[in-house]
Amino acid sequence: MEKLFQNNPIMELSKLVFLVLTISLFSCANKDNKTQDTAMYEGIINNSAFEFGVWVSANANKPDDDYSKEFKKYKSAGIDEVLINTGTDPELLKRLVPIATNEGLKVHAWIMAMNRPGDSVALQHPEWYAVSRDGKSCYDTRPYVDYYQWLCPTREASRNHVLSLVEGLAKVDGIESVHLDYIRFSDIFLPIGLLPKYNLVQDTEMAEFDFCYCDECVNAFEKIHHKNPRESNNTSIDMEWKNFRLDAIKAVVDDAYKIAHKYNKNLTAAVFPYPEMADHMVRQRWDKWDIDEVYPMIYHGFYNEEVDWIGYATKQGVKDLSGKKTQINTGIYIPDFTSEEELKEAILLAKESGAKGITFFDGPALSEANLNTIKETKASLK
Repeated sequence: MEKLFQNNPIMELSKLVFLVLTISLFSCANKDNKTQDTAMYEGIINNSAFEFGVWVSANANKPDDDYSKEFKKYKSAGIDEVLINTGTDPELLKRLVPIATNEGLKVHAWIMAMNRPGDSVALQHPEWYAVSRDGKSCYDTRPYVDYYQWLCPTREASRNHVLSLVEGLAKVDGIESVHLDYIRFSDIFLPIGLLPKYNLVQDTEMAEFDFCYCDECVNAFEKIHHKNPRESNNTSIDMEWKNFRLDAIKAVVDDAYKIAHKYNKNLTAAVFPYPEMADHMVRQRWDKWDIDEVYPMIYHGFYNEEVDWIGYATKQGVKDLSGKKTQINTGIYIPDFTSEEELKEAILLAKESGAKGITFFDGPALSEANLNTIKETKASLK
């Protein structure tokens, strides 16, 4: 067939026109399909209910009737889910799940992951704990506060301990997800609004707050990059060293994801406000993780920001997750709000900025006025 067109200007022109028309028709059809697919996706998102949640801590001594009343209070205010910290106790979780679900609430099993204060198993293994750049172990020297007892995410035994706790919760029937908290390193930088509380100025990465420099981390890093971070003159600009630690946390999350999904549960996590900030402050790059949903703690008062920053930080997280299935639930801190108008504004900002829902820290901090605002605002979204 190709020979038929050779040295024939009219046929060559006809061929060119044919090709242009074919390409144009294909492009239009492809564009129409893309438009339909996009519209379908956006329709699903827009029609999804905006969900409300609360973080709560459980007490084994609290009677079931009291929990029933508490959960009923949340549900009547329009709250859809509770993220329950049972101290990583699967038996207490088993007890509370039917009480919450009976009141119409979804349940997430909230676990303190790398920060394990008072963990009776971990305390038998001092070598499991993260070590600061100045050589102090979280086993007996805690940064900032006494409940900061961080485990090393690189050491196989310590990470496997955390993953075993994840699995224990994932096995509990009726939960929506295992919800990781403190899934990071200790704060290299505190939120600016908290610095006066500790009489600190953090203009540089201070050695006592820089983790982890244990033998396991240093040896593993040195094997890959042929240098020792303990000997660096400025670890803050050593990107390989920072990425090594980001990857150590990611590895724990990705393994937890496999465990949760093995038991047909989702994996979710409470994280710092948006990935670039989390990377800088706590070695946490959550837009790179295998995870179903994240709950960024956009506590504007901690950062001396105004309410509209909730919208900014939510949008930044949504943008960084573009193209991924991971969804965002904006977390807010109730004591930061000075009026019900501000609380309503925060809820609307989260929704308008692309969040799947909003979660309040914490349940007991919600006043009757807060609950009424939540109920009324939710009704206005329908």
